[in-house]
Amino acid sequence: MSLPLAAQNAGWDAKFRAIPDAKNIGEYMKRMSARPHHLGSPYDKDNAEWILSRFKEWGWDAHIETYDVLFPTPKERVVEMVAPTAFKLKLEEPAVALDPTSGQKAEQLPSFNAYSIDGDVTGPIVYVNYGRPQDYDDLDRRGIQVTGAIVIARYGNSWRGIKPKVAAEHGAIGCLIYSDPMDDGYSIDDAFPDGPARNGSGVQRGSVMDMPTYPGDPLTPGVGATAGAKRLDIKDVTTLTKIPVLPISYADAQPLLSALRGPVVPEPWRGALPITYHMGPGPARVHLKLAFDWNRVPIYDVIARMQGSTYPDEWVIRGNHHDAWVNGAGDPGSGMSVVLEEARALGELAKQGWRPKRTLIYAAWDGEEQALLGSTEWVEDHDKDLREHAVAYINSDGTQRGFFNPSGSHSLEQLVNSVARDVEDPETKMSVWKRSQARRIATGSREERTEARTRSDLRIAALGSGSDYSSFLQHNGVPSLDLRFGGLDNNDGIYHSIYDDYYYYTKFLDTDFAYGRTLAQVAGSMMIRLADADLLPFEFTNLSDTVQTYVKELEALLKTQQDDARERNKQIDEGIFTAINDPKRPLQAPKKETVAPALNFAPLENAAEALTQAAARYHAAAETARPKLALNTSAARGANARLMQAERQLTDDAGLPKRPWYRHLLYAPGFYTGYAVKTMPGVREAIEQKEYAGAEIEIARVAKALEREAALLDSISSSVLR
Repeated sequence: MSLPLAAQNAGWDAKFRAIPDAKNIGEYMKRMSARPHHLGSPYDKDNAEWILSRFKEWGWDAHIETYDVLFPTPKERVVEMVAPTAFKLKLEEPAVALDPTSGQKAEQLPSFNAYSIDGDVTGPIVYVNYGRPQDYDDLDRRGIQVTGAIVIARYGNSWRGIKPKVAAEHGAIGCLIYSDPMDDGYSIDDAFPDGPARNGSGVQRGSVMDMPTYPGDPLTPGVGATAGAKRLDIKDVTTLTKIPVLPISYADAQPLLSALRGPVVPEPWRGALPITYHMGPGPARVHLKLAFDWNRVPIYDVIARMQGSTYPDEWVIRGNHHDAWVNGAGDPGSGMSVVLEEARALGELAKQGWRPKRTLIYAAWDGEEQALLGSTEWVEDHDKDLREHAVAYINSDGTQRGFFNPSGSHSLEQLVNSVARDVEDPETKMSVWKRSQARRIATGSREERTEARTRSDLRIAALGSGSDYSSFLQHNGVPSLDLRFGGLDNNDGIYHSIYDDYYYYTKFLDTDFAYGRTLAQVAGSMMIRLADADLLPFEFTNLSDTVQTYVKELEALLKTQQDDARERNKQIDEGIFTAINDPKRPLQAPKKETVAPALNFAPLENAAEALTQAAARYHAAAETARPKLALNTSAARGANARLMQAERQLTDDAGLPKRPWYRHLLYAPGFYTGYAVKTMPGVREAIEQKEYAGAEIEIARVAKALEREAALLDSISSSVLR
């Protein structure tokens, strides 16, 4: 038996974890967030050049790679109520005296949603709750249509870009998105500056590009946005919104919502504003006018390398973005500062005599906030090289104080757990793994509590989208992780606002950067273990176990759909259905639903079982082979070359239905959720959207992917590791 991976690297792991310094992390954040640094701004470039100089100072071979991307910024923003009274929205976040960088008005981007189209529209207002498909179902049941209307939706419960997407599909002509105090304002905590919650004037900026179709530069889907790249005409871009959309504060939203009439909303739709919430439409009418410049701007990706000593053609990649919507201390400064401190610490380790066996690549991406621009263009530009050389990608974004929150490829789940067991939580002094386990036992469902007590590894969440791992995992097939801490502090109140700055972070969040240091210890240890293991530390029994849960979930989803349809049809037969509160409309029974047909899950069940057995055989073979591979570099290189293709067996070059850019058949952002993951997305979304013939096709595709994975593992077990 070989030594466990943690034991193999214990010496260098321990030396590394002693190096990161919380004070340095705070200084990096203070420097990077000193001025607004959105994509295309002078300080964004300044930060990239400063990061480049730090990498070089610490001994890395570093350079900047540039791309040219579409980034429209606003020329005109007007929102005004024209009936029943006149009212013009302020559309402004005021400076706070206690917050020294909140007054940098000349450099701040105004509040807006990137990749909204231009528009000049006037219409009645309809309140649509969170603007999800099910919210429009509720409106339909009440006979309320949004055709020709401007909808107002509150942030939350789906990604912001889904709200105008669904609104346009239902005939709306414009969309306003506001932050209700129920979700991130005074209902949660004292409002900033007295507390961490969003104040009345705070606005959440953010992209509304249809990233579930494809992220990255809208003009160059699938290829890097280099100077000579072939670009689409703007009229041919499919990921821009179909209607104009703008975010507003709850102070600006309240007069609009107060002027609505129509049905009083049901309890789940009610926010915390001191008004009675009505659905509308009318009598409130609003004029919305937006105009953008539609310019192209440069991206500055900072790429640093530390050459591997034994397997230099195998790359372990770490990254975070350096751009922000405004000052961005929390998002992304808290995570980018950690990545920098890791790079410094690894440089110090190299001075002590350590050399990674594999090449390390550290990246500081630009343009993440707009649509994962910097990372996507780099991945698309280096697609072939990544397919041949990339071992894994580890991402971080914003991080806070509290519990370890890993998510990612389940072949890396055991690695995540092994490192989490070895790193101390700064507050409790137990391991970060033990603290996470205790939280699941204390707050999880009955099933989660049982699993946390009995399963050897804590299960990690699957990745949807929302940060720079997306292109690596879901387009290129690189096994990926997203690592951060959180759960004890609430930062939603300043998310993507002018108040996300050093003052706020050091007053309300990880005030002494202790958890930033802990994240550096965790992620840096993973980088060392990935770099130095003779046989790559993938564990496929964890993957196969998770795949089995996905199959069961899909079967349960179909059964729930069938049962719900039968119950609704039964109620219709018995004359039991909800009456619409409108005396002008005759009471009519809704149409009966078609009950979902039975689907043949056998191919998926059989493939999942084949993967389970192949993963067990691989595990046994790998345990036996590790001592030999430590002495046989050529054999190890051959095994790893095959293992580096394991995640890609779960991809399909044809991509997902309606969105071929997304190639991974196990993980993708939901078409109507945006950030939130859909597992086995082709099957799951076909069932959810009642496209059952498509579900059968997708079942077969996923089954074939699992069979490819099982066959690859068996080939490695029987030939390379024998």
